[in-house]
Amino acid sequence: MDLMKTLTNEQLKENPPEFKIGDTVRVHNRIKEGERQRIQMFEGTVIAKKNGGISETFTVRRISYGVGVEKTFPLHSPNVEQVDVVRRGRVRRAKLYHLRDRVGKSAKVKESI
Repeated sequence: MDLMKTLTNEQLKENPPEFKIGDTVRVHNRIKEGERQRIQMFEGTVIAKKNGGISETFTVRRISYGVGVEKTFPLHSPNVEQVDVVRRGRVRRAKLYHLRDRVGKSAKVKESI
């Protein structure tokens, strides 16, 4: 088991981005199309964080053309370039799955001061 821990610790990011659930973030994601690479941004509200260590993931939700879109990103993936916090949110839940059923102003998260 010690060999497994050392292998995964090598692949962890040195300083992972600091954000919480409810924050609005901008994720810079590396997309590979054939031989070319580009960076695509995905901005939305963090509604969930799961696990820990190498398998830690976070889910970001946004509304695109009136349709809710959710993407789950691995935190320690080399394809996730950086995560910028656009605004901090004030929430009282660990998972914000209830935002899926809401529309308009009720789907917003209050900003922490």
